[in-house]
Amino acid sequence: MTDLERHDYDVVVIGAGGAGLRAAIEAHEQGARTAVVCKSLLGKAHTVMAEGGIAAAMGNVYKEDGWKVHFRDTMRGGKMLNHWRMAQLHAQEAPDRVRELEDWGALFDRTPDGLISQRDFGGHRFARLAHVGDRTGLELIRTLQQQTVALGIDVYMECTVTKLLTAADGSISGAFGYFRESGRFLALQAPSVVLATGGIGKSYKVTSNSWEYTGDGHSLALAAGATLVNMEFVQFHPTGMVWPPSVRGILVTESVRGDGGVLKNSSGNRFMFDYIPDYFRKETAETEEEADRWYTDKTNNRRPPELLPRDEVARAINSEVKAGRGSPHGGVFLDIASRRDADYIRKRLPSMYHQFKELAEVDITAEAMEVGPTCHYVMGGVEVDPETAAAAVPGLYAAGEVAGGMHGSNRLGGNSLSDLLVFGRRAGTAAAAHAATTSAAALPEAALQEAEAAALAPFQRGGGENPYTIHAELQETMNELVGIIRTESEVSQALKQIEELKVRAKALTVQGERRYNPGWHLALDLPNMLRVSEAIARAALERQESRGGHTRDDFPGPSDEWAKINVICTQDGDGIALSRKPLPVMPPELAEIFEESA
Repeated sequence: MTDLERHDYDVVVIGAGGAGLRAAIEAHEQGARTAVVCKSLLGKAHTVMAEGGIAAAMGNVYKEDGWKVHFRDTMRGGKMLNHWRMAQLHAQEAPDRVRELEDWGALFDRTPDGLISQRDFGGHRFARLAHVGDRTGLELIRTLQQQTVALGIDVYMECTVTKLLTAADGSISGAFGYFRESGRFLALQAPSVVLATGGIGKSYKVTSNSWEYTGDGHSLALAAGATLVNMEFVQFHPTGMVWPPSVRGILVTESVRGDGGVLKNSSGNRFMFDYIPDYFRKETAETEEEADRWYTDKTNNRRPPELLPRDEVARAINSEVKAGRGSPHGGVFLDIASRRDADYIRKRLPSMYHQFKELAEVDITAEAMEVGPTCHYVMGGVEVDPETAAAAVPGLYAAGEVAGGMHGSNRLGGNSLSDLLVFGRRAGTAAAAHAATTSAAALPEAALQEAEAAALAPFQRGGGENPYTIHAELQETMNELVGIIRTESEVSQALKQIEELKVRAKALTVQGERRYNPGWHLALDLPNMLRVSEAIARAALERQESRGGHTRDDFPGPSDEWAKINVICTQDGDGIALSRKPLPVMPPELAEIFEESA
């Protein structure tokens, strides 16, 4: 292994989005020798696409807001399948994490009193999203990136990790990867590894996710012996672009609806009034007059139905399209032009204005947008301890979208950014503490050689499959058969097709050399996408109910039995095994919060 670059650290963080950078900063501050590995360039993480804001009950706009209300909203949004302790810690600590960003130089929009401004978002009872126009994720990453560079933390850019290395006792000893530019291999020895790799969206044909979201962290964790939880719950953001085809799926931020935008079908009707669930009826306006009044007089808190949680809005849009009331290109209309003046729209939604102007030749200050559901977020991920973000494998931690449990069956908008800050910090603290008392086992040469051989295998095969062909077929399978609405027969068909793709993927062939070879990169990403797709499909088949981001047409309602059960995925040979696990019981003092609001 003559071209293998080796380094020794206390903590290695895989991923340079918000969770990864916050974990790295904290680990460094705790005295750990820390490195960050990222597939893209520093500052280019998918977190920059989180536009609307950071959910935190700071009470800057509504003094009545507080962590208990935020906790209640998060649990209700997740249909009570969240890990209660994660939701509690998140709600309690999010305000401090936002203020911390401000201390580090983040520039937020302000209230007239000079406080951090907070906007409305679906599922949140009060306006609580701290924001920077509709470019909040970009400001968050800019701030964390500057802090990371200022602290002198080592960053390995354009580098993909293909394997977590473990010692004889199963504990973490490091990671193996390669530089995407040169193809050179990299071995990082460390007793603690933090996964912060984001989501799985590139397994779907229509997605808001960036090219990096190939399920790397989920797959690496499974292969190392960790468990995944809640993988059946995939969030389809209700509003992605639907036209032109080249931009289909690109996110249209929820801020458009938070700032007054409404959803209409082809007849011009605000159809969301027809889809208000019973458990949100008490706090949702049921007439257009009442809904419109909320924007100027919010004292009764009966919010417009466009601000229902994302799963409810996505299903409603899907129903309208299936009923033949969709827009010309298979979506619905999102209209803010008739409700806000042009200067307001350009000031509050600058990214959306430019996005539609440049990509679709649509002026959102003068005409409606065509939008539809797009694969956006996976609620499922590595099963972790709420206090430490530790996985079942000693020395392994996970934070952000790659971690499961926090959001239950559906994530509220804005909770992702506060989630990655809260649990990124906790993961960094725990990873550094573990490294302080543990020495990493030496990386075994046999394991390194095995990892190198697996990475080079596609070059050494002849006449095999093209990775782009298999990827396209996987995306089609997941989009059509394990999408927003599911049935037993379709998910079973998807699993059969995934098994066939797994066999074909073993014969992947790539041409050329290792330098600048995107076909090779995809060939190494495909096993991760196939493994994670199988986990999603098997868990979706197992859960015989509809809840949050998992809708079974053959089991259309929620089940009292399934309300108390998590589906756990583990790796079993070349496949995925399932087990059921009781939901952690919420203590009485927290359960009282829901009784008070009934």
